[in-house]
Amino acid sequence: MTLADERIDRLHELARAATKECNDDRARYYVRLAKRVAERQRRPFPTAFERSVCGACDAYLRPGKNARTRLQDGHVVVTCDCGNQSRYPY
Repeated sequence: MTLADERIDRLHELARAATKECNDDRARYYVRLAKRVAERQRRPFPTAFERSVCGACDAYLRPGKNARTRLQDGHVVVTCDCGNQSRYPY
C-alpha cells in the first residue's frame, strides 16, 4: 500500500465522520481532496469510496440523509439530493 492509498483511505474515514456530524461542506472538501490525490498519483479510486460519493456534486452519500437507495431489476439505484443517479449491479 502506497502513501497515496493510505491518504485516500484516511480521507474516506474523515469524509464519513464529517457526514455523520452533519458537516456536509467539510465532507465534500475531503472527497474532492481524495479525488485530486488519486488523479495526481494515477491511482484508481477505491470502489467502496466511489460508490459512496455523488459523481455530480461530490457529496458523501448517506442513505436516508442525503441519498435514496432503491433496488430495481438486478441493480441498486442510488439517487443523490442533487438528482444524480448511480446504478450498480448486485
